[in-house]
Amino acid sequence: MVNFNGTIVSQDDCKWGQNRAFLYGDGVFETVKIVNSKILFLEDHYFRLMASMRVLRMEIPMNFTMEFLEEEIISLVLKNEMSSSARARITVFRNEGGYYLPQNQTVSYLIQVVSIENSRYYIEDKKYEVDLYKDFYISKQLLSSIKTTNKIINITGSIFASENGLDNCILLNDSKNVAEALQGNIFMVQGNKLITPPISEGCLNGIMRKQILQIAKKIDNLEVFEEVISPFDLQKADELFVTNVIKGIQPITHYRKKTYTSKIALQLLDEINKLVQN
Repeated sequence: MVNFNGTIVSQDDCKWGQNRAFLYGDGVFETVKIVNSKILFLEDHYFRLMASMRVLRMEIPMNFTMEFLEEEIISLVLKNEMSSSARARITVFRNEGGYYLPQNQTVSYLIQVVSIENSRYYIEDKKYEVDLYKDFYISKQLLSSIKTTNKIINITGSIFASENGLDNCILLNDSKNVAEALQGNIFMVQGNKLITPPISEGCLNGIMRKQILQIAKKIDNLEVFEEVISPFDLQKADELFVTNVIKGIQPITHYRKKTYTSKIALQLLDEINKLVQN
C-alpha cells in the first residue's frame, strides 16, 4: 500500500510510483518530427538513442532496430490521424526494481504523439528575447550531451523565463561560458563566422545542430567554428539563433540592449527545408 495525496491505495494502482524514470530519472528520450508519415532525421535520432542507452548501461533489446522503432512511431501517428505533421517522444527507461543500484538492466519504452500545425520549418516575424539563466549551471561532461529524463535546469530556467517575460534563456556551464538554450543548441554569427559551442562545453548533441553544421560548411564565404563562447561574446554578435528538430531555427532578436538580424538564419532554414523535402 502507498499514500497518494492523502489516500492510501494499492501499489498496483500507482504503477508509476515504481517507475525508475520517475523515481531516479533513470531514462533517456528522443523527440522527433513527423511530416507526411516520415520521421525527419530518423537515422540520427536512432543512433543517438542507442548511444545514450549504452552510456547509461541499459540493455538494448534485440528487436530495437531502426525499422522497428520507426514502425512503432508511425503506427501510433496513423492511429491518432496525425500523419501530416506531428511530434513524437519516445522515452526508454530501466525496468523497476532496486534503489540506486538497479536489479536488472532491461528496459521498457513509451511513445507519445502530439499534432503540430506546420510541416514546413518557418520563422515568425516577431520579437524573441532572451537572457542568461544563472541560478544553476550545466556540467561539462558526457551526461550533459544526452537527453536524460532529468531536465530540472531546463524546468527551473523555463519558470525563470516566464516570470521575467522572456521567450528563452541561455544556459551557462560550470566555467561560466555559453552551453546552450533551454530548448536547443545556440549559434552565433559574427561577420562571416558561424560559431557554436563544442559538445565538450556541456551542450546537447543536438540533431538539428548537426544538420546546421553540415549545411553551413557548404555556404560560400561562411566559416564554421565549434569554439567556446563567453557571455560577453553574445553582445558582439550580428546574429544569435536557437536550433531544435521541432522548430528548426529560432532567431533571437533581443538580448539585453542588443538587437540582432537573421540573414544567415533565414538562409540556413531555407536549406533545411530543401533537405527535408527530398
